[in-house]
Amino acid sequence: MRRRKRLFRLTATLFLVVLAGGLFAVYAWRQLETPYQGFREDAAFLEVERGMSSARIAERLEEKGVIAHAWQFRLLRLLRPRAVLQAGEYRFTKPASVRAVFGRLARGDVYYVTLAIPEGANLFEIAALVAAADLPNAGDFLKHAKNPSLIRDLAPSAPSLEGYLFPSTYQFRRKATSAEICERLTGEFRKQWKALGAPENTQRLVTLASLVEKETSIAEERPVVASVYWNRLRAGMRLDCDPTVIYAALLEGKYRGTIYRSDLERDSPYNTYRRTGLPPGPIANPGAAALRAAIHPAETSYLFFVAKGDGSGAHRVSEDLAGHSVNVNHYRKAVNEHGAGTK
Repeated sequence: MRRRKRLFRLTATLFLVVLAGGLFAVYAWRQLETPYQGFREDAAFLEVERGMSSARIAERLEEKGVIAHAWQFRLLRLLRPRAVLQAGEYRFTKPASVRAVFGRLARGDVYYVTLAIPEGANLFEIAALVAAADLPNAGDFLKHAKNPSLIRDLAPSAPSLEGYLFPSTYQFRRKATSAEICERLTGEFRKQWKALGAPENTQRLVTLASLVEKETSIAEERPVVASVYWNRLRAGMRLDCDPTVIYAALLEGKYRGTIYRSDLERDSPYNTYRRTGLPPGPIANPGAAALRAAIHPAETSYLFFVAKGDGSGAHRVSEDLAGHSVNVNHYRKAVNEHGAGTK
């Protein structure tokens, strides 16, 4: 009888232990699958350093309020021992389950800041884009961009990195510095320049490409516009490029949104209405198409171009002043009809 009682008690105890274990397993599983509603931050960042232990990662996730308890993450780690948790910075913006959080770290779904730089953007415009991005360590971008040391080997007399910050869409870690951003952008320029054959006279070509980039956004026009500028340079004519006038005003902090007579009369080496030849450096950052046009211009005898004035962005070209005068009249008429137009 006593033996039966002991066996009954042992069986009952074992049953209770198994039941409790099962209930805990169900509870734990639900905890792993349920988004943590205690997360209340707009954004929480977690830096996972190389070699950081799973236990330390779990503690940091709990400290940040991303998960409720560190043991939950450690439990899931036991269930997935072969998963490799990737180093990097992670951004959490909404309640997530422990399984979802673990999955992000295993996939290496790290947080990057996207910086999209359009073709033709200048230093000041890129600095504004950097300032608007989530890059807290890049507040001194303009200071670094004005230092040409990164491209001295390509353009020894370049006054800044203007022209060599290649326009594209980049992804940076949130803690990227201005120096790192400049190095990445100039590195991309080097890559693109090499693909174009890396011709000599880099600064001269990039400077002319920047004028072409600012004058027209129509791809098929760029080699023609480039030919106009090369022809004028060979003829010893002033380039009369409006964007250089704007850039001269920007450098002095005096640009007022449009070109005034005082801007045309400004005594600046960038003012191609007063100085012959190219400006001392690029006035913007050209894309690959504009660079290619400067290197391989169309073979023409054109010396003038003017916008059609119909809002299309297209231009009319001419070989002499008489033809240019006719095109200017077309431009003025189109502007009156359409209310739009550029040079």
